[in-house]
This record gives sequence, C-alpha cells and structure tokens, in this order.
Amino acid sequence: MEDEKLATGEEAANLENEALKRKKRIEALRQLKEQQTRQSSTEAQQQSLPRPVFRSYRPLDEELKKSSVPLAEPEEVDHIITKELGKAADPPVLEEIDLVNLAPRKPDWDLKRDVAKKLAKLEKRTQRAIAVLIRERLIETKQDDLAAAVNALN
Repeated sequence: MEDEKLATGEEAANLENEALKRKKRIEALRQLKEQQTRQSSTEAQQQSLPRPVFRSYRPLDEELKKSSVPLAEPEEVDHIITKELGKAADPPVLEEIDLVNLAPRKPDWDLKRDVAKKLAKLEKRTQRAIAVLIRERLIETKQDDLAAAVNALN
C-alpha cells in the first residue's frame, strides 16, 4: 500500500511539474502574441497617419522638408503666344449668315407657340365634323357620287 501511495505521489508530482511547464509555455506564447500585436498596432498607426504635403510653405525642419513639393518651373509660352497672335492677324472667314435668325421675332410669337397644340386638336375636331356632315348629306340625298356631295356642301 505504501508502494502504491509513493507511486501515486510521484505521479502526482510529475503531473504537477508537467502542468507548470504547460502554464509557463502558454504564458510565454501569450506574452509573445501581445508583444507582436503592440508592435503591429504602432506600425499601423505610423503607416496610417497621412504625411503632410507642403506646397507654398517651406518648413525649417529637415525631416519635414522631405514632404515639401519642389518649386514649379515656369514653362516657355512665347511660341504659343506668337502662334495665337498669328491666327488673330488672319481675317476671319464669315460663314453664311441666316437672316431669319437675326430678324427680331414678332411680339406675339410666344402666344402662337402656346396656342398651336390647341389648334391642332380643334383641326382634328373640325375634320371629323365635316366628315359627319358629308355622311348626313349623302344619306339625305342618297347620292352615290361623293365628289358632288362635297361640292354641294361648299
């Protein structure tokens, strides 16, 4: 019995030692992971911040001077200006002028434009009424000749 107790005591001590080793390994992995996340977060913060770009301001700090835009060099525009002046010297070619567009409109042009739709409807109604009258006259006179009935209407 004592042998069994010693064996179980040794096994228990061995199991406790293995458990402690596992805890230490887990803790070391946890610390390593935290350290990596801290490093990656600081790198991400450094990378995510925008770099200032100085166009008209000239910084005094050497590190900030790297962010400034170099001065722009003016382009040579003499040849462009002379070309444009040469074009202006040539007399312009006048296209054919449409006198209808230059003539002033009559004072009631907008009224005619607005009434045109209504007049189109009335024209259709007038044509229908004339056709009905012709049919009635044909029925009354019982003429077979359509042309004679239309002339009789006028």
